[in-house]
Amino acid sequence: MTNLGHLHPVGDRKLWLHHEPGDAAPTVVFLPGAGLVGLDFLAAQRRTPSAVLYDRAGTGWSSSVPLPRSAAAVAEELRELLRVAGIAGPVILAGHSLGAFYARRYAQLFPAEVAGLLLIDPGHEDIFDFLPPEARELDAEIKRQTGDLPELTDEQRRIATGQYAQLYAEWPAAERAALTAYHLDRWRIAVDETRNFDTEIYAELRAGGPLPDVPLLVLTAGGHNPVWQHFADEDLVSRAHAGIDAMHRAMVAAVPRGEHQVVPGAAHGYLPIQHPAAIADAVSRLRP
Repeated sequence: MTNLGHLHPVGDRKLWLHHEPGDAAPTVVFLPGAGLVGLDFLAAQRRTPSAVLYDRAGTGWSSSVPLPRSAAAVAEELRELLRVAGIAGPVILAGHSLGAFYARRYAQLFPAEVAGLLLIDPGHEDIFDFLPPEARELDAEIKRQTGDLPELTDEQRRIATGQYAQLYAEWPAAERAALTAYHLDRWRIAVDETRNFDTEIYAELRAGGPLPDVPLLVLTAGGHNPVWQHFADEDLVSRAHAGIDAMHRAMVAAVPRGEHQVVPGAAHGYLPIQHPAAIADAVSRLRP
């Protein structure tokens, strides 16, 4: 268990939130990607004055709920959590991967409560318009295989524990141990949270209306996605990454105050953990 944060009552559940107050404004709220939790952003938070970490229901140290969930349900839940925790808005929403969908949905639903958007290697409902034609087959194969994965063996857990020790070297010992145990035991949550991309999330964002006129910054992971590398050859992976870069540039071009930045060498899943300075710098550019 982590020594940080508190559980706050939101409806019939309790949600974990850790707030580091500071002099900077607006407050930043980090929305983790699928499989990640608030504590994965701890190094970024400690470089970012006035920042909030939290676990949405069904993840981390918050109450369990059936997964997957709609983007609107997650956004409405976060809004109430911020109210209960006394976090005044408007806020900057910093969403990674799946969390970027939730951040955009929040901005669609509650535009007056958002001061800026930081989208960290986000997906998009029109992603296949930018990817090579083979990407649809690749996506289906990844979903099929990751949905049928067996439990980790003792040897896999041993190797992963060593990798997590390096990944979270900057984290305090209690939080490092808590994160390692969580990711080893609850890794299937990443699969469960993303089951409704094609059937619900994409449709929600398409029908949700425009984003508010606030500063938006998109960070693109400059390194290759290791999951794609496992399933596809180097040529397809390179073309897919070029498509993601083009998609992110299009997202920025679609708003009045958009900015795009590539984080060299960053991998999609670990960008928030391994490049906290890049995230803190991006937040500082979104603040007035």
